[in-house]
Amino acid sequence: MPKNTSLTGIAAPLPLNNLDTDQIMPKQFLFGIDKSGLARGVLYDLRTDAATGTPRPDFVLNRKEYQGARILIAGANFGCGSSREHAVWGLQQAGFDAVIAPSFGEIFYFNALNNRLLLVMLDPRVVAELTALASDPTSSTLTIDVEHQCVITADGSMKYGFDLPARQKHMFIEGLDMIGMTLSDSDSISEFETKHYATHPWMKIDLPKQQKVAR
Repeated sequence: MPKNTSLTGIAAPLPLNNLDTDQIMPKQFLFGIDKSGLARGVLYDLRTDAATGTPRPDFVLNRKEYQGARILIAGANFGCGSSREHAVWGLQQAGFDAVIAPSFGEIFYFNALNNRLLLVMLDPRVVAELTALASDPTSSTLTIDVEHQCVITADGSMKYGFDLPARQKHMFIEGLDMIGMTLSDSDSISEFETKHYATHPWMKIDLPKQQKVAR
């Protein structure tokens, strides 16, 4: 599997502060605990006119220049509010691989990174500069170099470094979710288990073998 060392794509500017997870993914789209069919609900109340139910033509994600955007440039405290993971899944299903913002809601931050939605936290002044660039479709393409932890403008003239937890960086580059990350340490887990039960045999529980059910 190729490594995800960087991503390049159109960045859509959405400079609104305190966009909570209820706004990112409204409750009427929470059909269950699965991850399917959520793209339609992303920022629905901002994208859609409440009176007519039709898309707002002036909303950034409805403009043809930003169709296929992979990066969202947001305001401060993006993803605050409730812990609904559907907000993360919906953004991914809508085509977003990364969100750039001055700050994020804490629970959303780790929900996103653990699902391989890259979150980049930059100084508010830098985010404002990137927002201004992205507001012009001719300069809206950005590259996020995950391996070297920096955001690069389309013409290469500006480069901004960012912090990323080592574990989540590894997960993103290797294309691993939480289960995959755990299984990558399966040899170490098995080694620990063997040593642990060798010194603490009374803690090991031998479960009976599953019996076949007569048909």
